[in-house]
Amino acid sequence: MTKTKADETALGCLYVVATPIGNLEDITLRALRILKETDAIACEDTRQTLKLLSHFNIQKRLISYHEHNELTRAPEIVIELEQGAKIALVSDAGTPAISDPGHRLVSLCVRHGIKVVPLPGPSAFVAALAASGMPVEEFAFVGFLPARQSARRKALRALASEPRTLALYEAPHRLSDTLDDALEILGNRPAVVAREITKMYEEFLRGHLEDIAAAVRKKAARGEITLLIGAADGLTAHGENAAGASPAVLEPLSHRVDAIMKEIGVDRKAALKQAARERGLTRREAYKQLLVTRDE
Repeated sequence: MTKTKADETALGCLYVVATPIGNLEDITLRALRILKETDAIACEDTRQTLKLLSHFNIQKRLISYHEHNELTRAPEIVIELEQGAKIALVSDAGTPAISDPGHRLVSLCVRHGIKVVPLPGPSAFVAALAASGMPVEEFAFVGFLPARQSARRKALRALASEPRTLALYEAPHRLSDTLDDALEILGNRPAVVAREITKMYEEFLRGHLEDIAAAVRKKAARGEITLLIGAADGLTAHGENAAGASPAVLEPLSHRVDAIMKEIGVDRKAALKQAARERGLTRREAYKQLLVTRDE
């Protein structure tokens, strides 16, 4: 059914509003104006959003909208929007729908022809990339890895051939295990752990996975964590090494070893050494990777 101009005028608007990830000064002037002008604010945790609104002397009706109630709450909000309401969607910190609730509501609004307006602003992984010192011309945002180790290791194996910098979020109590798994499966790649970005105890740990994993084992990380993992040393974002040769990184390591054995007639040990050199890995790291791939 085609909507008339009168129908479109009657519809409300959903504003997707990014909020500070720590420092409240990072909120935009536009975000403050929209939060003041909307009829209601749909938020992940009403207590957290109330702190933000109180700081800027904003009083507004709050609608609880989080991962446990969005299946039923999203249609309720859409009904209000269809009646002409203007509603802001926020998460506890950062941009809604980016590793936070919001996708279901935005998708439903789009299907119902309701206008969705994004208000860009803070994002932890973008801030971490900007200050990391790693190649960020191309990157892949992964979000949270699975909590269970078997699923997490499977996800890391799927990312082993990704030549771009990986951006991940991780819970502090799982960070050490994730770093150990990444080291074993991906090899000793360049990495950065960004902690508590924009907050009082902001910290960046830069180096390689082996060093960072050892540091985190000695002193457990706290707060909000963003983990960045680079390509293997010497590998560019386009899947070539520094010399410009293609290392066939898109195939599993075991397949590459078998291929080298057939191509030049060397034994498995020599083939593994060459495959490791192609991917910027030590022979020890490549051997670990080979065992993980075959065992799992």
